[in-house]
Amino acid sequence: MAQWDWLVRPEAPYTWRFARNVVIKALILFVLLNALFALLNPSALVGRLSAYNVLLPGRDRLPYGENPDQSYNLSLNNLDAMFSAHQIAGTPKAADEYRVLLIGDSSVWGVLLKPDETLSAYLNAAQYRTASGQRVRIYNLGYPIQSLMKDVLLLQYAMRYQPDLVIWMVTLESFAPNQQLESMLVRANPDLAHRLIAAYHLKIDPSDPRFSVPSLLDRTIVGQRRPLADVLRLQLYGATWSITRIDQRYPKFYEPHMENFSENFGRDVTWQGFQPQPLTTDNLAFDVLEAGRGVVGSVPLIIINEPIFISSGVNSDVRYDFFYPRWAYDAYRQLLPAAQIIDLWNLISSDQFTDSAVHLTPAGSRQLAAKVGELMMQTANAAQQHR
Repeated sequence: MAQWDWLVRPEAPYTWRFARNVVIKALILFVLLNALFALLNPSALVGRLSAYNVLLPGRDRLPYGENPDQSYNLSLNNLDAMFSAHQIAGTPKAADEYRVLLIGDSSVWGVLLKPDETLSAYLNAAQYRTASGQRVRIYNLGYPIQSLMKDVLLLQYAMRYQPDLVIWMVTLESFAPNQQLESMLVRANPDLAHRLIAAYHLKIDPSDPRFSVPSLLDRTIVGQRRPLADVLRLQLYGATWSITRIDQRYPKFYEPHMENFSENFGRDVTWQGFQPQPLTTDNLAFDVLEAGRGVVGSVPLIIINEPIFISSGVNSDVRYDFFYPRWAYDAYRQLLPAAQIIDLWNLISSDQFTDSAVHLTPAGSRQLAAKVGELMMQTANAAQQHR
Protein backbone atom coordinates (compact mmCIF):
# COMPACT_ATOMS: atom_id res chain seq x y z
CA MET A 1 0.00 0.00 0.00
CA ALA A 2 1.93 2.97 -1.36
CA GLN A 3 0.08 5.54 0.75
CA TRP A 4 1.67 4.06 3.90
CA ASP A 5 5.23 4.04 2.57
CA TRP A 6 6.07 7.13 4.67
CA LEU A 7 5.44 5.00 7.75
CA VAL A 8 6.85 1.58 6.85
CA ARG A 9 9.60 2.77 4.48
CA PRO A 10 10.75 6.17 5.76
CA GLU A 11 13.37 8.16 3.84
CA ALA A 12 15.58 8.13 6.94
CA PRO A 13 15.67 5.16 9.33
CA TYR A 14 13.97 5.48 12.70
CA THR A 15 16.21 6.24 15.65
CA TRP A 16 15.86 6.07 19.44
CA ARG A 17 15.80 9.88 19.44
CA PHE A 18 12.81 9.85 17.08
CA ALA A 19 10.99 7.31 19.29
CA ARG A 20 11.76 9.38 22.39
CA ASN A 21 10.33 12.52 20.76
CA VAL A 22 7.16 10.67 19.74
CA VAL A 23 6.65 9.45 23.32
CA ILE A 24 7.28 12.92 24.78
CA LYS A 25 4.85 14.57 22.36
CA ALA A 26 2.22 11.90 23.11
CA LEU A 27 2.62 12.49 26.84
CA ILE A 28 2.32 16.24 26.40
CA LEU A 29 -0.82 15.80 24.29
CA PHE A 30 -2.24 13.39 26.90
CA VAL A 31 -1.62 15.89 29.72
CA LEU A 32 -3.11 18.75 27.69
CA LEU A 33 -6.24 16.77 26.83
CA ASN A 34 -6.74 15.81 30.48
CA ALA A 35 -6.23 19.41 31.63
CA LEU A 36 -8.66 20.70 29.01
CA PHE A 37 -11.24 18.10 30.03
CA ALA A 38 -10.88 19.09 33.68
CA LEU A 39 -11.26 22.81 32.91
CA LEU A 40 -14.21 22.47 30.53
CA ASN A 41 -15.92 19.72 32.58
CA PRO A 42 -17.96 18.31 29.66
CA SER A 43 -19.67 15.59 31.73
CA ALA A 44 -23.10 17.03 30.96
CA LEU A 45 -22.38 17.02 27.22
CA VAL A 46 -21.06 13.47 27.37
CA GLY A 47 -24.18 12.40 29.27
CA ARG A 48 -26.47 13.86 26.61
CA LEU A 49 -24.77 11.85 23.84
CA SER A 50 -27.09 8.88 24.07
CA ALA A 51 -28.25 6.10 21.77
CA TYR A 52 -31.52 5.97 23.70
CA ASN A 53 -34.47 7.75 22.09
CA VAL A 54 -32.44 7.80 18.84
CA LEU A 55 -31.28 4.30 17.90
CA LEU A 56 -32.87 2.63 20.93
CA PRO A 57 -36.19 3.22 22.73
CA GLY A 58 -36.06 5.22 25.93
CA ARG A 59 -36.13 3.29 29.17
CA ASP A 60 -39.33 3.08 31.25
CA ARG A 61 -37.50 4.02 34.44
CA LEU A 62 -34.25 5.73 35.38
CA PRO A 63 -31.13 3.56 35.08
CA TYR A 64 -30.40 1.67 38.28
CA GLY A 65 -28.86 -1.72 38.88
CA GLU A 66 -26.31 -3.70 40.82
CA ASN A 67 -26.07 -6.73 38.48
CA PRO A 68 -25.56 -5.19 35.04
CA ASP A 69 -24.73 -8.46 33.27
CA GLN A 70 -28.04 -9.93 34.43
CA SER A 71 -30.22 -6.82 34.33
CA TYR A 72 -28.73 -4.91 31.37
CA ASN A 73 -28.82 -1.90 33.61
CA LEU A 74 -26.50 -0.09 36.00
CA SER A 75 -26.39 2.80 38.43
CA LEU A 76 -24.58 6.00 37.56
CA ASN A 77 -24.54 9.52 38.94
CA ASN A 78 -24.60 11.57 35.75
CA LEU A 79 -28.09 13.10 35.71
CA ASP A 80 -27.81 14.04 32.04
CA ALA A 81 -27.00 10.44 31.09
CA MET A 82 -29.76 9.09 33.32
CA PHE A 83 -32.47 11.29 31.86
CA SER A 84 -31.16 10.97 28.29
CA ALA A 85 -31.74 7.22 28.62
CA HIS A 86 -35.30 7.71 29.90
CA GLN A 87 -38.29 7.85 27.57
CA ILE A 88 -39.23 11.32 28.80
CA ALA A 89 -36.18 12.79 27.03
CA GLY A 90 -37.35 11.43 23.67
CA THR A 91 -41.04 12.26 23.97
CA PRO A 92 -41.85 15.78 22.79
CA LYS A 93 -44.84 17.04 24.69
CA ALA A 94 -47.87 16.95 22.40
CA ALA A 95 -50.56 19.60 22.53
CA ASP A 96 -53.09 17.09 23.89
CA GLU A 97 -50.75 15.55 26.51
CA TYR A 98 -51.29 16.14 30.20
CA ARG A 99 -47.85 15.29 31.57
CA VAL A 100 -47.44 13.83 35.06
CA LEU A 101 -44.13 13.21 36.83
CA LEU A 102 -44.13 10.45 39.45
CA ILE A 103 -41.22 10.59 41.91
CA GLY A 104 -40.32 8.68 45.04
CA ASP A 105 -38.21 5.78 46.28
CA SER A 106 -37.63 2.17 45.23
CA SER A 107 -41.33 1.38 45.60
CA VAL A 108 -42.07 3.88 42.81
CA TRP A 109 -39.14 2.71 40.71
CA GLY A 110 -40.52 -0.80 41.10
CA VAL A 111 -38.14 -3.22 42.79
CA LEU A 112 -39.11 -6.82 41.87
CA LEU A 113 -41.78 -5.44 39.52
CA LYS A 114 -41.61 -5.71 35.74
CA PRO A 115 -41.91 -2.42 33.84
CA ASP A 116 -45.61 -3.06 33.15
CA GLU A 117 -46.33 -3.78 36.85
CA THR A 118 -45.17 -0.49 38.36
CA LEU A 119 -47.40 2.23 39.72
CA SER A 120 -46.78 4.41 36.67
CA ALA A 121 -47.46 1.52 34.29
CA TYR A 122 -50.86 0.78 35.83
CA LEU A 123 -51.72 4.47 35.80
CA ASN A 124 -50.86 4.70 32.11
CA ALA A 125 -52.76 1.48 31.36
CA ALA A 126 -55.94 3.13 32.68
CA GLN A 127 -55.74 5.62 29.77
CA TYR A 128 -57.02 8.56 31.76
CA ARG A 129 -58.22 11.71 30.05
CA THR A 130 -58.83 15.05 31.67
CA ALA A 131 -62.20 16.76 31.56
CA SER A 132 -60.88 18.84 28.65
CA GLY A 133 -59.93 15.71 26.71
CA GLN A 134 -56.16 15.69 27.21
CA ARG A 135 -54.38 12.33 27.34
CA VAL A 136 -52.77 11.77 30.73
CA ARG A 137 -49.21 10.40 30.47
CA ILE A 138 -47.30 9.42 33.61
CA TYR A 139 -43.50 9.15 33.69
CA ASN A 140 -41.77 7.00 36.30
CA LEU A 141 -38.95 9.09 37.82
CA GLY A 142 -38.75 7.11 41.05
CA TYR A 143 -35.28 6.13 42.22
CA PRO A 144 -34.14 3.81 45.04
CA ILE A 145 -33.00 5.18 48.42
CA GLN A 146 -35.43 6.90 50.75
CA SER A 147 -34.34 10.53 50.79
CA LEU A 148 -36.31 13.69 50.12
CA MET A 149 -33.11 15.45 49.05
CA LYS A 150 -32.58 12.84 46.33
CA ASP A 151 -36.17 13.35 45.18
CA VAL A 152 -35.79 17.14 45.01
CA LEU A 153 -32.52 16.83 43.08
CA LEU A 154 -34.25 14.66 40.47
CA LEU A 155 -37.33 16.85 40.46
CA GLN A 156 -35.32 20.00 39.82
CA TYR A 157 -33.77 18.39 36.74
CA ALA A 158 -37.09 16.95 35.55
CA MET A 159 -38.95 20.27 35.60
CA ARG A 160 -37.41 21.07 32.19
CA TYR A 161 -39.82 18.51 30.70
CA GLN A 162 -42.84 20.76 31.30
CA PRO A 163 -44.99 18.72 33.68
CA ASP A 164 -48.62 19.62 34.27
CA LEU A 165 -48.73 17.74 37.57
CA VAL A 166 -46.24 16.14 39.97
CA ILE A 167 -47.03 13.19 42.25
CA TRP A 168 -44.53 12.69 45.07
CA MET A 169 -44.62 9.47 47.10
CA VAL A 170 -42.96 9.80 50.52
CA THR A 171 -42.56 7.85 53.76
CA LEU A 172 -41.20 8.63 57.22
CA GLU A 173 -37.78 7.13 56.45
CA SER A 174 -37.28 9.66 53.65
CA PHE A 175 -37.79 12.48 56.19
CA ALA A 176 -34.98 11.31 58.50
CA PRO A 177 -32.22 13.97 58.68
CA ASN A 178 -29.54 11.29 58.34
CA GLN A 179 -31.12 9.98 55.15
CA GLN A 180 -30.83 13.18 53.14
CA LEU A 181 -27.28 12.46 51.98
CA GLU A 182 -27.57 8.67 51.90
CA SER A 183 -28.09 8.61 48.14
CA MET A 184 -24.86 8.57 46.13
CA LEU A 185 -26.78 10.58 43.54
CA VAL A 186 -26.84 13.52 45.97
CA ARG A 187 -23.30 13.09 47.23
CA ALA A 188 -21.84 12.81 43.72
CA ASN A 189 -23.56 16.01 42.54
CA PRO A 190 -22.36 18.49 45.18
CA ASP A 191 -22.74 21.57 42.98
CA LEU A 192 -26.44 20.89 42.39
CA ALA A 193 -27.00 19.93 46.03
CA HIS A 194 -25.20 23.03 47.33
CA ARG A 195 -27.32 25.28 45.13
CA LEU A 196 -30.48 23.72 46.56
CA ILE A 197 -29.15 24.09 50.11
CA ALA A 198 -28.39 27.77 49.54
CA ALA A 199 -31.55 28.61 47.61
CA TYR A 200 -33.93 27.06 50.14
CA HIS A 201 -31.87 27.50 53.34
CA LEU A 202 -31.86 23.77 54.04
CA LYS A 203 -30.62 22.38 57.34
CA ILE A 204 -27.97 20.33 55.55
CA ASP A 205 -24.32 21.12 56.09
CA PRO A 206 -22.76 21.90 52.67
CA SER A 207 -19.35 20.98 54.12
CA ASP A 208 -20.54 17.51 55.12
CA PRO A 209 -17.67 15.11 54.33
CA ARG A 210 -20.08 12.77 52.56
CA PHE A 211 -20.19 15.16 49.61
CA SER A 212 -17.80 13.98 46.91
CA VAL A 213 -16.19 17.30 45.97
CA PRO A 214 -13.85 16.46 43.05
CA SER A 215 -10.31 17.80 42.86
CA LEU A 216 -8.76 19.01 39.61
CA LEU A 217 -7.25 15.57 39.12
CA ASP A 218 -10.63 13.95 39.74
CA ARG A 219 -12.11 16.02 36.90
CA THR A 220 -9.58 14.82 34.31
CA ILE A 221 -10.23 12.01 31.85
CA VAL A 222 -8.15 9.73 34.06
CA GLY A 223 -10.09 10.76 37.15
CA GLN A 224 -13.42 10.38 35.35
CA ARG A 225 -12.59 7.09 33.66
CA ARG A 226 -15.11 5.09 35.73
CA PRO A 227 -18.06 7.49 35.23
CA LEU A 228 -17.23 7.79 31.53
CA ALA A 229 -17.04 4.01 31.24
CA ASP A 230 -20.42 3.68 32.99
CA VAL A 231 -22.04 6.06 30.49
CA LEU A 232 -20.63 3.95 27.65
CA ARG A 233 -21.68 0.69 29.30
CA LEU A 234 -25.23 1.98 29.66
CA GLN A 235 -25.33 2.52 25.89
CA LEU A 236 -23.93 -0.95 25.23
CA TYR A 237 -26.51 -2.60 27.49
CA GLY A 238 -29.26 -0.73 25.66
CA ALA A 239 -29.48 -3.14 22.72
CA THR A 240 -29.97 -6.20 24.94
CA TRP A 241 -32.38 -4.32 27.18
CA SER A 242 -34.48 -3.16 24.22
CA ILE A 243 -34.90 -6.79 23.12
CA THR A 244 -35.54 -8.38 26.52
CA ARG A 245 -36.99 -5.39 28.46
CA ILE A 246 -35.19 -6.81 31.50
CA ASP A 247 -33.88 -3.93 33.61
CA GLN A 248 -33.39 -5.67 36.96
CA ARG A 249 -32.68 -9.16 38.25
CA TYR A 250 -35.84 -11.11 39.10
CA PRO A 251 -34.78 -13.84 41.56
CA LYS A 252 -36.90 -16.98 41.82
CA PHE A 253 -36.65 -16.65 45.58
CA TYR A 254 -36.12 -13.55 47.69
CA GLU A 255 -36.01 -12.90 51.41
CA PRO A 256 -39.48 -11.65 52.38
CA HIS A 257 -40.06 -8.62 54.56
CA MET A 258 -39.71 -9.13 58.30
CA GLU A 259 -42.95 -10.24 59.94
CA ASN A 260 -41.75 -11.36 63.37
CA PHE A 261 -39.23 -9.32 65.35
CA SER A 262 -36.74 -10.79 67.78
CA GLU A 263 -36.85 -9.63 71.38
CA ASN A 264 -33.75 -7.44 71.06
CA PHE A 265 -34.80 -5.83 67.81
CA GLY A 266 -38.53 -5.96 68.30
CA ARG A 267 -38.45 -4.14 71.63
CA ASP A 268 -35.96 -1.55 70.35
CA VAL A 269 -37.96 1.66 70.21
CA THR A 270 -35.27 3.94 68.78
CA TRP A 271 -35.71 5.33 65.28
CA GLN A 272 -32.88 7.05 63.42
CA GLY A 273 -31.28 7.98 66.74
CA PHE A 274 -34.52 9.32 68.24
CA GLN A 275 -35.97 7.98 71.47
CA PRO A 276 -39.77 8.05 71.98
CA GLN A 277 -40.80 11.70 71.94
CA PRO A 278 -43.32 14.00 70.27
CA LEU A 279 -41.73 14.52 66.85
CA THR A 280 -42.03 17.98 65.29
CA THR A 281 -41.34 19.33 61.83
CA ASP A 282 -37.98 20.55 63.17
CA ASN A 283 -36.93 16.96 63.88
CA LEU A 284 -37.63 15.84 60.32
CA ALA A 285 -36.65 17.13 56.87
CA PHE A 286 -39.80 19.14 56.25
CA ASP A 287 -37.55 21.94 55.01
CA VAL A 288 -36.51 19.69 52.12
CA LEU A 289 -40.17 18.96 51.44
CA GLU A 290 -40.79 22.72 51.20
CA ALA A 291 -37.82 22.99 48.84
CA GLY A 292 -39.59 20.48 46.61
CA ARG A 293 -42.67 22.67 46.63
CA GLY A 294 -40.47 25.60 45.67
CA VAL A 295 -38.93 23.68 42.78
CA VAL A 296 -42.36 22.71 41.46
CA GLY A 297 -43.60 26.31 41.71
CA SER A 298 -47.07 26.82 40.27
CA VAL A 299 -47.37 23.26 38.91
CA PRO A 300 -49.96 21.26 40.91
CA LEU A 301 -48.31 18.88 43.39
CA ILE A 302 -49.78 15.84 45.14
CA ILE A 303 -47.73 14.50 48.05
CA ILE A 304 -48.75 11.03 49.23
CA ASN A 305 -47.62 9.10 52.29
CA GLU A 306 -47.12 5.71 50.65
CA PRO A 307 -48.51 2.44 52.05
CA ILE A 308 -46.36 0.41 54.44
CA PHE A 309 -46.43 -3.17 55.63
CA ILE A 310 -48.17 -3.54 59.01
CA SER A 311 -47.01 -6.58 60.94
CA SER A 312 -49.23 -8.72 63.13
CA GLY A 313 -46.40 -10.98 64.25
CA VAL A 314 -44.15 -11.17 67.30
CA ASN A 315 -43.53 -7.75 68.90
CA SER A 316 -45.84 -6.06 66.42
CA ASP A 317 -47.31 -4.20 69.38
CA VAL A 318 -44.05 -2.20 69.39
CA ARG A 319 -43.10 -2.14 65.69
CA TYR A 320 -45.20 -1.77 62.57
CA ASP A 321 -42.39 -3.22 60.47
CA PHE A 322 -38.61 -3.36 60.04
CA PHE A 323 -38.41 0.41 59.50
CA TYR A 324 -40.76 1.82 62.09
CA PRO A 325 -41.41 1.63 65.81
CA ARG A 326 -45.07 2.47 66.30
CA TRP A 327 -44.45 5.62 68.34
CA ALA A 328 -42.28 7.19 65.62
CA TYR A 329 -44.64 6.44 62.76
CA ASP A 330 -47.70 7.52 64.72
CA ALA A 331 -45.99 10.81 65.63
CA TYR A 332 -45.08 11.35 61.98
CA ARG A 333 -48.63 10.74 60.80
CA GLN A 334 -49.89 13.42 63.17
CA LEU A 335 -47.78 15.95 61.25
CA LEU A 336 -49.16 15.05 57.82
CA PRO A 337 -52.40 17.09 57.72
CA ALA A 338 -50.60 20.39 58.39
CA ALA A 339 -48.09 19.53 55.64
CA GLN A 340 -50.92 18.78 53.18
CA ILE A 341 -49.79 15.20 52.65
CA ILE A 342 -52.42 12.62 51.68
CA ASP A 343 -52.12 9.61 53.97
CA LEU A 344 -52.47 6.16 52.33
CA TRP A 345 -50.35 4.35 54.90
CA ASN A 346 -52.70 1.38 55.46
CA LEU A 347 -54.31 1.17 52.02
CA ILE A 348 -52.66 -2.13 51.04
CA SER A 349 -53.12 -5.38 52.96
CA SER A 350 -50.03 -6.97 54.52
CA ASP A 351 -50.01 -9.94 52.10
CA GLN A 352 -49.27 -7.63 49.16
CA PHE A 353 -45.72 -6.67 50.17
CA THR A 354 -42.62 -8.46 48.92
CA ASP A 355 -39.07 -8.06 50.25
CA SER A 356 -39.52 -4.72 52.01
CA ALA A 357 -42.03 -2.82 54.09
CA VAL A 358 -42.72 -0.55 51.08
CA HIS A 359 -42.26 -2.86 48.05
CA LEU A 360 -45.54 -4.09 46.59
CA THR A 361 -46.66 -7.11 44.61
CA PRO A 362 -48.18 -6.48 41.16
CA ALA A 363 -51.65 -6.77 42.71
CA GLY A 364 -50.74 -4.27 45.44
CA SER A 365 -49.29 -1.94 42.85
CA ARG A 366 -52.48 -2.11 40.80
CA GLN A 367 -54.61 -1.38 43.89
CA LEU A 368 -52.45 1.63 44.78
CA ALA A 369 -52.68 2.87 41.19
CA ALA A 370 -56.47 2.89 41.36
CA LYS A 371 -56.43 5.22 44.38
CA VAL A 372 -53.60 7.41 43.09
CA GLY A 373 -55.37 7.68 39.74
CA GLU A 374 -58.51 8.92 41.48
CA LEU A 375 -56.53 11.60 43.35
CA MET A 376 -54.62 12.49 40.20
CA MET A 377 -57.74 13.11 38.14
CA GLN A 378 -59.42 15.13 40.88
CA THR A 379 -56.39 17.44 41.04
CA ALA A 380 -55.94 17.62 37.26
CA ASN A 381 -59.55 18.50 36.55
CA ALA A 382 -59.68 21.03 39.39
CA ALA A 383 -56.50 22.69 38.10
CA GLN A 384 -57.88 22.95 34.56
CA GLN A 385 -61.12 24.50 35.81
CA HIS A 386 -59.18 27.27 37.56
CA ARG A 387 -57.11 28.24 34.53
